Amino acid sequence: MTGTLAAIGAGISVIGAGIGIGMIGGKAMDAIARQPEASGDIRSAMILMAAFIEGAALIAILLSIFMS
Repeated sequence: MTGTLAAIGAGISVIGAGIGIGMIGGKAMDAIARQPEASGDIRSAMILMAAFIEGAALIAILLSIFMS
């Protein structure tokens, strides 16, 4: 039973990270379309935030596996 709960927790965290990174990418493309001269700053901020989300998702996955 605990393995099933760990798999559900890991799956939810991956889904949340995917949604978050997709939203960041979409909003960044909107911002670049509106202000093309700031594309370098927007792109670097997008990559930084995607890395933070991936880190949080990795921690959530590890916690769900180790806590079960």
